[in-house]
Amino acid sequence: MDTRKIDLNLLLTLETLLTEQNVTKAAMQLHLSQPAVSAQLNRLREIFHDPLLIPGRRGMTPTAKALELMTPLSNALAILRQTVQSHERFDPQSASLTVTIACTDYIQAAVIMPLVVALQKLAPGVRIAVRHYDPNQSEHQLRTGQIDAVIATPDAAQTNLKVHHLFNETYVLVGRAGHPELSSSLTMDEFSKQKHIIVSPAGGEFTTPVDSVLAASGLRRQVVMSAASFLFVPGMVAMSDLVALVPRRMIQEPFHQLTVLELPWLREHFEVSLIWHERSHGHAGHRWLRELIIRLNGA
Repeated sequence: MDTRKIDLNLLLTLETLLTEQNVTKAAMQLHLSQPAVSAQLNRLREIFHDPLLIPGRRGMTPTAKALELMTPLSNALAILRQTVQSHERFDPQSASLTVTIACTDYIQAAVIMPLVVALQKLAPGVRIAVRHYDPNQSEHQLRTGQIDAVIATPDAAQTNLKVHHLFNETYVLVGRAGHPELSSSLTMDEFSKQKHIIVSPAGGEFTTPVDSVLAASGLRRQVVMSAASFLFVPGMVAMSDLVALVPRRMIQEPFHQLTVLELPWLREHFEVSLIWHERSHGHAGHRWLRELIIRLNGA
C-alpha cells in the first residue's frame, strides 16, 4: 500500500463510515455532501483494494477487511486526538506527563522539592525527572528535547531561549549551633578569620567572588575545603567549627543544629530563572507546570 495516497481526512471518513454504516449519516456527521463522502469512499476502496462497505438491508455492511480495520483505526485516531489536545488543554488532576528539568543540587532542594510536594496534590500524574545542569550543554539539550526546562542563572548569550525570572538569591552564613565565634554582629574581619567550606560545582576551586570582596578590604579567608555540592555543607558544618556561605533558600526549614547569620555587608547575589525552548512553549502541560513553578517561587 502506498501510504502517500492517504490523508487524515480519508481516515476520518473511513472511521465515520464504519461507525454509521450509512453514507448519508456519515456525510451529516462530517458536515460534507453525500457525493463528497461517496467519492472519498471510492478512493478508500482503491487504497485498500477492498469494497470496505457493501449494500445491505439497512444501510451498508462492512466487509471482513473493514471489520479488521475498525479497532486499529479507532485506536490510532484516538492517540492522534489525544496528542493534539494535550497541546491545547491540560487537566492536571487526570493527565500523565513527564517533564525533565536540569538544575543544580541547590535548586533541587530549594525549588524541585517544594514543586514535587505540590504536584502530589495538584497533578498526581505529573512526574519530574531531574538531570545534572551543564551550562555548556543546556541550550543543545533544550533544542533537541533531551531536557524540557532549566532552572539556573541565565546566560545572556543564549538569546534564542525563553526566560522567566524567578528570584534573586542571596547568601547566609551557616555554622554549628553554639559556635563560639558566630554572632549577629559578625564583621567582615571576623568572617575572614573563620575556617571556610566553599562550593565549587566544577570541582577544585578555592576562591569565589566573595574572596574578591574581601581582597578589596585587604582581607583573606582560610578555605579548608572545596565541596562539589551545597547539600553536603550543612551536615559538615554541624559537626565542626567550619563555616560556609550557602544560598538563603536552601535553609528554608529550621535547622536546630545550625547557626544561621545574615551578613549585611555581603551584597553578593545571583539570579535564578526558569529557561525553556520554543519547542515546548505551546504545550499545555508544560505551560501549566511552568506557571506552577513561577507561582511557588513568588514571581
